[in-house]
Amino acid sequence: MRSADWGGALVRVERWLLPAECLLCEEPVSPRAGDPLVCPVCQASWHRLPEPRCGRCGQPTFGVEECRLCVGWSAGFERARSAVWLDARARRAVHLLKYEGWWRLAEALAAALRPCLAEVTGSLLVPVPLSARRARLRGYNQAECLARALAARVGCTVRPDLLRRTRDTPTQTALTPGERAANVAGAFEAERHARGCRLVLVDDVFTTGATLAAAAEALLRAGAAAVEAITFARAMPMGLG
Repeated sequence: MRSADWGGALVRVERWLLPAECLLCEEPVSPRAGDPLVCPVCQASWHRLPEPRCGRCGQPTFGVEECRLCVGWSAGFERARSAVWLDARARRAVHLLKYEGWWRLAEALAAALRPCLAEVTGSLLVPVPLSARRARLRGYNQAECLARALAARVGCTVRPDLLRRTRDTPTQTALTPGERAANVAGAFEAERHARGCRLVLVDDVFTTGATLAAAAEALLRAGAAAVEAITFARAMPMGLG
């Protein structure tokens, strides 16, 4: 059986075993909706980032003239963009994708992320890698699932071979911005095949940008011409959520 046939068979088995309902709101999903795991209403409820935004890191400025979030980035890390705020529903979708085995949710997240590709210029997508231990435990890399779902929509090339994580870093959840940067410093290594390429890092969430900046730095050291980044969601500033 061809891989496409297997994929369709797995989707049918999944829907036979599970109720045809949205994973976020648990409301019924019509078969005519293209078999989404996230219903159109929940997808429409994800909040896009407002304007004006920093031209480099994409952070909404809220009237602040100078953005300090990207001030320490390497010169070749040109820009980062995120599709939606990491509010309760977007956070739930990310959690299901990362920790509960719902890798096919990447398709819905990629649909939301697609407009971000219009704001970057690279066409080679590089998913932010997991450590070998986390990849074994999880069974897949959610960033690679997201990159492949996005590439299937727009015809880009995914290059997970260009970047690897050299050590298993502790979770970033409870760390300050400075601690996050120190935690991932030197945690990535890039292949020389990146030389001369314009690359787009893909990840699920942008919090402080520390992980993306460290990954971009490794690619630039390997000779990449420029690095950009896109993420599905962006952590909301304190007091906004």
